[in-house]
Amino acid sequence: MARSHLLWTPVLALGLAFSSVAPLPGAPGAAPATAGENGAVPGQTEFEKARVVGDLLQRYHYGGPESDEQLMEQATETYLKQLDHGRFFLLKEDVEAFRERMSELDPGQGDAILEAAYDLHARYRDRVAEQTEFALALLEEGFGFDGEGRFEQDRSEAEWAADREALDELWRQRVTHDALTLELAERSTEEIRDNLERRYTTLRDRAVDAENKDIMDQFLSAWAAAYDPHSTFLSPQRSEEFDMQMSLQLEGIGAKLTMDQDFTEIVELIPGGPAEQSGELREGERIIGVADGDDGEMKDVVGWRLDEIVDMIRGPKESVVRLNVLPPAGASESSPREVRLVRNKVDLEDQAARKEVIEKTNAEGEQKRIGVITIPKFYRDFEAAHSGQDDFRSTTRDVERLLGELLEDGVDGLLIDLRGNSGGALREATALTALFTGGGPAVQVRDSRGHPEQVGESSGDPAYDGPLGVLVDRRSASASEIFAAAIKDYGRGIVLGDQTFGKGTVQQMIGLDNYAIPGEERSGQLKLTLAQFYRVTGESTQLEGVKPDIHLPSEFSHEEFGERATRNPLPATQIDGLDITVQYELETIIDELARRHEARMEETETFRALERKLEAQREIREDTTVALSKTTRQEEQKAREERLLELHNDRRRAHGKDPVESYADVDADDLPDALLDASAAIIADFAQLLREAGDEVLTAEARKEG
Repeated sequence: MARSHLLWTPVLALGLAFSSVAPLPGAPGAAPATAGENGAVPGQTEFEKARVVGDLLQRYHYGGPESDEQLMEQATETYLKQLDHGRFFLLKEDVEAFRERMSELDPGQGDAILEAAYDLHARYRDRVAEQTEFALALLEEGFGFDGEGRFEQDRSEAEWAADREALDELWRQRVTHDALTLELAERSTEEIRDNLERRYTTLRDRAVDAENKDIMDQFLSAWAAAYDPHSTFLSPQRSEEFDMQMSLQLEGIGAKLTMDQDFTEIVELIPGGPAEQSGELREGERIIGVADGDDGEMKDVVGWRLDEIVDMIRGPKESVVRLNVLPPAGASESSPREVRLVRNKVDLEDQAARKEVIEKTNAEGEQKRIGVITIPKFYRDFEAAHSGQDDFRSTTRDVERLLGELLEDGVDGLLIDLRGNSGGALREATALTALFTGGGPAVQVRDSRGHPEQVGESSGDPAYDGPLGVLVDRRSASASEIFAAAIKDYGRGIVLGDQTFGKGTVQQMIGLDNYAIPGEERSGQLKLTLAQFYRVTGESTQLEGVKPDIHLPSEFSHEEFGERATRNPLPATQIDGLDITVQYELETIIDELARRHEARMEETETFRALERKLEAQREIREDTTVALSKTTRQEEQKAREERLLELHNDRRRAHGKDPVESYADVDADDLPDALLDASAAIIADFAQLLREAGDEVLTAEARKEG
């Protein structure tokens, strides 16, 4: 699973002339592709739009494919993935023919590339019509849930079907799986048949009725994503959705969504939003139905376009929306459930930094007060700041205020909690760093021309110079990685948790309306990767992320989550480091902290119980197949639920709580945060060891400046 993170940079002046080199220079006079039933063929508008997008990517993208051959291969595979992600429709012969055709072209043959894409879509349209007709016929035969075999829910890397017979067998499994899922949700046979008939008919109609704009949106998104996973084309509708999410004024459920095969997947719950506050939804779950109000009809949205689903979820403030939700593939349960949410705005206040104090006893028996500041996102009210308002909200301003309150109350150490923080404003990451380092460069940014620029704040006195830790996890990305890396590289504090996401690139939104594409009033936007971040040491956070000084367990594996799990990621590179003043030499102290932490965890049942539960969740998630037998599926689901219930009750007993009786009563949020508690204990030891070491751990440069 992979998720997109954006770091904002000042808007660039991109005054371009498109008269020279263009990787997709489709000419208006190019021979058209074969017209489909709906007449969808590329014309002057499509060729010109492809030329503009291709030119922007070639001229300004940072890095990208190393050769024309690699670009063509990555564009081919990305388009196939976007068109038939679950590999339910195209045959192996269709795929191989498209691959061969694309391999004979180079990026300069834009007309031929576009024709190939349209022709493949026409073949895809025909295959969808054939297979949905087959599926509809199966519905008339009735359902049997006593057969053997298993259905693979994640088919993103499956083999393409060799022939129609193999594809038909795959669809027999899919129809049985879809029907059994509804059967376990206690739907009647008639309801199952009606639901699936609407679902498969919708799949067919959307493929058959696809217009030029639909095909072009998909192709341009694939062409941009061939350069790297964070570059993409956004249609006018998607552009509006993106702008609303970034302004944090989205009247909906407060969730970021993406398409995964025919399903709408929840990739992020926005802190403070209705979805996150309800506790009813989880990242990775799939929305298969949407209903407006308490009495509205639940509409099956499998196979719908994302913008259409978003429009259904959005609505007036304080109105009700109901969602039919499937658990993630590999979850303990496999039946859909209904979730009721009240739409509301996600305001900045709900994502603001917050503080608490945790009291811990260190290895010497001393009671220590550890201040914790949790930062869900690096936010900044750009509009208020730009208009000159003195009291605009920002992460750094809020943290500085909270820090002052903690110091006034008296704390022995500080922990910055960045778990789940996917990034935000670059300016806030560098300004926050300066609160603890006193200023100077926090990060280097190198553009596509190879020019590195130091980004940071002017030097001054730090707001806090005491013991400091940064808690991160696999979801900490972009701005979070910049801050954590700077604190580590300056020797200013220690990093705890799991290796971070590994996104070290910068994206810029470029509006296409100014390029006067014929036949279009609104042309959408191109999100383009145009720079890369480097630590002050010259290392990049790209792919590698920031590795913790002391590792804590995580529910996410590096193989399934992070930049390495994305398609076409840019490589990690290195540039020259900067001459900076490192505050502390912490290697010896970190070794002792790790030793104490391990010893403490061996004796702490709350922590070991959490580790066992996280390991079980990873194992369950790795198995993405489900039985096609009703009895077997129910037995397997019951076994998974019993296992997780027992592990949850182990945690409750470790915390001195009574066990719950059923899996339906499991609520992880009613238990203390074991990782935060363990981190606070580490900072308590850190405070003691720093005090005992005194000036011995100061670097020579720090002594001179001191």
